[in-house]
Amino acid sequence: MRHGKKINHLGRKTAHRKSMLANMACSLIEHKRINTTTAKAKALKQFVEPLITKSKNDTTQNRRIVFSRLRQKEAVAELFREVSAKIADRPGGYTRVIRLGNRLGDNADMAMIELVDYNETYNAGKKKKSSTRRRKKSTAPKVDDVQIESAETVVSEVNDDVVVEPTEAVVEPTNVAQESTENIEVPSEDEDAKVEDDTTSEKSESSKEK
Repeated sequence: MRHGKKINHLGRKTAHRKSMLANMACSLIEHKRINTTTAKAKALKQFVEPLITKSKNDTTQNRRIVFSRLRQKEAVAELFREVSAKIADRPGGYTRVIRLGNRLGDNADMAMIELVDYNETYNAGKKKKSSTRRRKKSTAPKVDDVQIESAETVVSEVNDDVVVEPTEAVVEPTNVAQESTENIEVPSEDEDAKVEDDTTSEKSESSKEK
């Protein structure tokens, strides 16, 4: 029984298992997806993802470490040249395991392992999340905290000395009734006198005719 054992030996010796995983990792980097058994796919996922993380930092030391695991010069060049640029923004989880059902011959559980960023079908409808940056709170006081005094200053000169006196703006209420009365014309005294003269002359003429 393999209780508590983290490594799946896959029924092989250590040298055979490392060579097989290296060969599968090179095929995955070259073709971007391969079909294998589910057990091998899970073991390959643990094997290849740390190497992909190493490829993000292109240094001589990282290339030597990856080459010691993959053992193929072309696969290392492909990994550091193209794959690293494709997965640069991804923090982890570079591969995906998809179950395919059982194999017809021996009924083995089959799966497909692929690089996530190279699957155009899954990434077609997804949009990249825009990175949000939080701004620091400004220490400047708000406009509401500042008391704005609305006052006019009148400058008066007294004995060549300038004195500044604050005066408050007074707003007189407007009355609609006053405006309406102002628009009505009031007859003057001269017009009243003319009207009286006209009435008296009419009365005198009427008396003479009688």
